[in-house]
Amino acid sequence: MPARRAAALPPHVFQILLALADRDLHGLGIMHDVHERSGGGVRLWPGALYRTLRQMERSGLIAPTPGPETPEPGSPRYFRLTTAGRQACAAEAARLADLVAVARARRVLGKGRP
Repeated sequence: MPARRAAALPPHVFQILLALADRDLHGLGIMHDVHERSGGGVRLWPGALYRTLRQMERSGLIAPTPGPETPEPGSPRYFRLTTAGRQACAAEAARLADLVAVARARRVLGKGRP
C-alpha cells in the first residue's frame, strides 16, 4: 500500500508558501511575487490575502519577522516560512510533481513540456 500523503494545499496557500520560500516578504510583496510568477494568472486580493496570512500564522506555516529595516509603527509586517511551512510547501510540490509524472506517463504532457 502506498504511503499516505498530506492533503493537497489550497492553491493560494501554496502560492504564498512559494513566495516566502527564499526570502521574507510583506503582504504587498507576496501579492506582487505571485502575480509576476504566474504571468498575471493568479491575483491575491488584499482582503483574502491578509485573512489567509492570519490563518497560516495561526496554523504555524508562517511567522512574523522583522523586515529588512528597523520596524516603525505603521510599517509593513513581514513574514517568513516556519519549518512546518517549508515542509508543507515541499510536500505539495512533491504531490504536484507526482501528478505531472502520471500525466507524462499517460501522454497527456510531452517530455519537457509543462
